[in-house]
Amino acid sequence: MKSILTLLITIWFIPAALGQQSTKADDALLLEYYQNQRFADAADYLKKTYPEPVTDSKILASLAYSSQMAGRLPDAEGYYQRIYSSDTTNTAVIFSLGNIMVRRGDNVKALFYYKKLLLKDSTNFSVYKQMARMSQNSGKPQDALKYYQKANKINPQEPDVAFDLSAYYINNKQYNVADTIVTTALKADTSNLLLLESKAQVDYHLEKYPETVSECTKMINYGDAQTQVINTLGTSYFKLKDYQNCIKTFKLLEQANMATDISYYCTAMSYKALSDQQMAITYFEKAIRVAISGNVNSYYGEMADSFSQIHQLKNAASAYQKSLLYGVLPLTYYDLASLYDVQLKKHDLALQYYKKYLKSDPPEDQKAYATYSKRRVKELSK
Repeated sequence: MKSILTLLITIWFIPAALGQQSTKADDALLLEYYQNQRFADAADYLKKTYPEPVTDSKILASLAYSSQMAGRLPDAEGYYQRIYSSDTTNTAVIFSLGNIMVRRGDNVKALFYYKKLLLKDSTNFSVYKQMARMSQNSGKPQDALKYYQKANKINPQEPDVAFDLSAYYINNKQYNVADTIVTTALKADTSNLLLLESKAQVDYHLEKYPETVSECTKMINYGDAQTQVINTLGTSYFKLKDYQNCIKTFKLLEQANMATDISYYCTAMSYKALSDQQMAITYFEKAIRVAISGNVNSYYGEMADSFSQIHQLKNAASAYQKSLLYGVLPLTYYDLASLYDVQLKKHDLALQYYKKYLKSDPPEDQKAYATYSKRRVKELSK
């Protein structure tokens, strides 16, 4: 790569020193700056060597390039504009101006330059790719799709465009179209992780589970063991009735504390299919716990209190009971006991829940409730 860079610099940028102006830049020093990516130093050196007014287009090109690579975008734009003013057919300059406008956030000007370039070269892949990205980032998906399609038609093997275009079709459930795009690109780059990810998604939705397993396994072997990949792999094993591998795969998520209700469910069903009912029960319980919010018991408790305040006492008791199904809060036992004791006059049930409250080890700040509960237990037990 370094030798190619050196050649490009020698052919294009350093001959700027041989321009019409009498001063000559030190080619070796410029080459050192470029090779070591010291573009700001290169720009400063060129400015010092070639004071204004600069008229030679090659010197201006070197100044523009150095400034652009150094992040001095207004300077770069100014130099490129001066070249463009003298030669409106210079496609490299037009493209550079468009790219600078993108980096400066001026999409209107960027599109102006890109469209000018397309008038001269309607098959410019890089321009369509840039316009697609701009449209995507600007919230114009239909424009983005149009430009991605044109870019992909020109170069169907380019992985970034193939990935972005296939993602659009996947999101719109046009899996066969996405499959054609990503399969073509994968032929040129069989280990591209982005393309493998798209291919796995497509094959999964097309119910090609053996292919999905192969693609996910490849990604994991390449070091891409993200949650989505493992989920897709585990679910594919489940669809294939390969229950041992399904369990093994979803254990990876569990060990990383990334398991979901779906992964627990598939694990439970796999154990069930393998006739290990005890483990199946364990994982069904885990699936239920993950699927349900940890705050459901509190929600039902608050609902019960609201029912109580509008004197819908049976609904209040039912809500308290449901609260206990999703997690025991000591105070819920007390509230139920008090409801049955004072308002519903069901003293047997009140006694039962006062006892449960006391056994639930209520916190210190509920000491008054605990004292009252002990007294009522004695009174109701007579």
